[in-house]
Amino acid sequence: MHWTQIYDPFGRWWLSTLVAALPILVLFGLLAGLKVKPHLCAIAGALTAAGVAVVFFKMPVTLAAMSFGYGVAFGLLKIAWIVLAAVYLYDISVETGQFEIMKESVAGITPDRRLQVLLVAFCFGAFIEGAAGFGAPVAIAGAFMIGLGFRPFHAAALNLIANTAPVAWGAIGTPVHTLAAVCALPESDLNAMIGRILPFTAAIVPFWLVRTMVGWSETFEVLPAILVVGFSFGLTQFFWSNYVDSNLVDIMGGVVSIVATVAFLHLWKPKRIWRFDYDQKEAPLPPPTTPITDQFGAEWSASDFDGYSTVRSYPVGQVLKAWMPFAILSLFVLLWGLPKIKLAINQATTPAFKVMLPDGKVRPGPPGWDVPLLHNAIYRAAPVVAKPTPEAARYDFNWLSATGTGCFLAAILSGLLLGMSPRRLAKTFWHTLVRMRLAVIAISFMLGLGYVTRYSGLDAVLGLAFTRTGWAYPFFGTFLGWLGVALTGSDTSSNALFGSLQRITSQQLGIDPVLMCAANSAGGVMGKMVDAQSITIATAATEQVGNEGTIFRFVVWHSVALGAIVGIIVMLYAYVFSRFIPHGLTFVK
Repeated sequence: MHWTQIYDPFGRWWLSTLVAALPILVLFGLLAGLKVKPHLCAIAGALTAAGVAVVFFKMPVTLAAMSFGYGVAFGLLKIAWIVLAAVYLYDISVETGQFEIMKESVAGITPDRRLQVLLVAFCFGAFIEGAAGFGAPVAIAGAFMIGLGFRPFHAAALNLIANTAPVAWGAIGTPVHTLAAVCALPESDLNAMIGRILPFTAAIVPFWLVRTMVGWSETFEVLPAILVVGFSFGLTQFFWSNYVDSNLVDIMGGVVSIVATVAFLHLWKPKRIWRFDYDQKEAPLPPPTTPITDQFGAEWSASDFDGYSTVRSYPVGQVLKAWMPFAILSLFVLLWGLPKIKLAINQATTPAFKVMLPDGKVRPGPPGWDVPLLHNAIYRAAPVVAKPTPEAARYDFNWLSATGTGCFLAAILSGLLLGMSPRRLAKTFWHTLVRMRLAVIAISFMLGLGYVTRYSGLDAVLGLAFTRTGWAYPFFGTFLGWLGVALTGSDTSSNALFGSLQRITSQQLGIDPVLMCAANSAGGVMGKMVDAQSITIATAATEQVGNEGTIFRFVVWHSVALGAIVGIIVMLYAYVFSRFIPHGLTFVK
């Protein structure tokens, strides 16, 4: 069976676009408007996508069903497994009492909530994004902030906003690798171009993050720290992406920003310590030497803290032991992401990773099993691609080299080193699994929806609507990447969906394809905070399942506004600073 995608079944592009958008309208309408539980929203969205694909776009039922199943299988192993393992490690840290020491060690650096969110949500979250990606930063950093005393809503929403600028290089640079493969453009040029767009947002997002929490005056009180965080991360991001490689951009940026910020906070303190209004009762501090101002502007004196507990001080060795699980996690995900190690593990353990053809040559294309009835059965056509191109569908069951397995092994090793018995480890894992079960279902169905959208061509229909914007395409093409991430929950998937379309359209309009393909990835990062998958992970990790609609309504305007800023930056590169678009770069070996 072979089927070619149809992009305008009604003969009116605006009507075809509206119908193609129905799955998104159903998904976010139920999530934000009717406050339906996310796993039910994901199921409804997936069913709508399948129905629209079959009824209106004439996709064969068999292909729609196989696309959905392929997406669910991908979501379980590639994404849900990462989040589950990351939360498991967090639960082990809590179970052994080490998380309390970690929390106190951060509180010992600064009790100011504005500075804590910069350290944990932005700096630490960026490091985890670079190492693991796919929702792990929101899960880990969100749980961490709750341990520090943030309310669950604040922890979830602030981490969604923070997990933006680093996303283009998540999981050891996977989005950039995918973009280069899809666009057939030099990875070094694409990597450098993204590294000339996003450092500007890396300087903006920390300020935006603090301003989301407090008023203008309270934000400017910690402006020196905001500048240290933003510029240390942004400059490292620019340098590494332009002069080294695409693998360790976020990891190095996260490390440099953490070290720079902690060192700076040893030399500089804000004039006033800012706390949430609920902190006086829920997260007490030692009597301050400077006035403490809450979010309503009320100042507290030392006498206000009579009878409250104080932040404990722990020996350095005990603090290092408490941080050990996350150090082990970082090491494992870093090793698991290195191409040579991943390749060796895959060749030894992954079924069908390498298939030999009858002539003795290795089968080209992505590794894995051919998905029955789906692999190469669907063709993309012009104008999405230059000539009819079959869509590959191969599932590599990389059970050992999967990032989630690395996280899981890190959790097991950490638990054993902290004195947990195998029985206790198993009991804790069961507790994590039960707590995350609805999130796993939601993630899986979200990927099922995304894959039906991809293989049916609904994504291309939506993308083609953006190509009708003419001279303003650099701005709206950036939002094409935003749409891709909002649909799929992944910058990697967005690049796979729209990378080729960006190249074709930009060439037709006389715009540099390196810029627009990079803009797809750079704009996509701002859609990360509104995709249902990320919101589901955030609510599951912070134990507030049911508040997904409230969080979506809170972050959506931040997402659109930041996406518009990226679009303006891309417009400036297209028409004012085009000489700074890189061509012919090579990485330092």
